Formats: sequence, structure tokens, C-alpha cells
Amino acid sequence: MKTFKTTVEIYYEDTDTGGVVYYANYLKFFERARTRALKELGVDPAKWMRRGVVFAVTRAEVDYKGPAEYGDRLLIETEIEPPKGARLAFTYRITKETGALVVKGRTNMACVNGKMKPQRIPQEILDKIE
Repeated sequence: MKTFKTTVEIYYEDTDTGGVVYYANYLKFFERARTRALKELGVDPAKWMRRGVVFAVTRAEVDYKGPAEYGDRLLIETEIEPPKGARLAFTYRITKETGALVVKGRTNMACVNGKMKPQRIPQEILDKIE
């Protein structure tokens, strides 16, 4: 499996009153990393959306291992698991520049049409992901 790398700088807006990254923001970071990984493979989610192909999150898992704070730079390593029918899954590992593990996570996705009905992942996308 290929690993895709994305960096995120933590701004004040990403933190809670204690200066620590607000827990729900990791889902936003997953989204950014997932989109970047797909684009690196030549799959532009926005273009596919206009064609009626959308990847909807069906499950998200976040395991918090340590805090990230205002001013930190984080590395997000993303991997795409082999697709199955309409399903696609991504795994994430987020670390600080020091190498300290902050978060591990996973999102399960379903390929759906514009009416949110499941559909097989188009072969054109599969050819780029597999």
C-alpha cells in the first residue's frame, strides 16, 4: 500500500480553550489528507461529484494518543485499503514533527450517486487506486 503524506499547521482556530487541538478537528484533517491522496492518484473528488459520484463517510474512528497544540506542525500519513464493490477505506496516522504519535484513525466510505444510493466504484477510479 502506498502512503500519502500531508502536513497541517495548527492554528489558534483549531484549538480549544486549553490550546489543545479540539477533538473533532481531526476529522477535518482526515478529510484534507484523504482528498489530497485521491488527487495525487489523479482522482479529483469535486469533478466526480459533478458526474454524480460521491464518497460518503459511513464510519469514522479516531484513537487519541497524545495532544497536539497551537503552533505544532503535524504529519498525516494516509493509506487506502483495497476497495470492495462500493466500499473504500482510508487509514490515518498523525504525528508531531518530533515523531510523537497524536492520532490514529480510519474512515469507511461508500460510493453513492447524487441521490445517496450506493453504487459500484467506477472502473476509472479503481484503475487509479488499485
